Amino acid sequence: MNWGYKIMLVYIVFVAGILLLVFKSSSQKVDLVTENYYQQELKYEQKIDEAERAQSLSSPLKYEVNNNALTVYFPEEMNGVKLKAQALIYYAADEAKDKNYNLETGNGKMVIDLPASDKGMYELKMDWTADNIKYYSEHKFFIK
Repeated sequence: MNWGYKIMLVYIVFVAGILLLVFKSSSQKVDLVTENYYQQELKYEQKIDEAERAQSLSSPLKYEVNNNALTVYFPEEMNGVKLKAQALIYYAADEAKDKNYNLETGNGKMVIDLPASDKGMYELKMDWTADNIKYYSEHKFFIK
């Protein structure tokens, strides 16, 4: 085989490699963090204020994961207060595993059922209202 055929072979392998990369990258699934990103970004200052309000409470929001259930404990001053909460269980790698829950409680504790098959790193994004005051908190947790 002379050097002309070797150069042609190198070019063919290079073009085949580029075509393979283009095909692979075009078939990848791309999930956005949220569909209406711009509208949520405009409301971000409001989320910052809600998070600061949550941090100013006597203790932070606490949680524990046991037996496929996420138990959320609210600070002491939330006991006996009617709470309305929206919990987003966010999984960064797959939008299909994200779960939204609308919850209400009066005892300062909420229990969220988690699917046993969905293992990995999640983030709890909790919005809650107590006495018409809004709070927001984010916490990362792992399902084994």
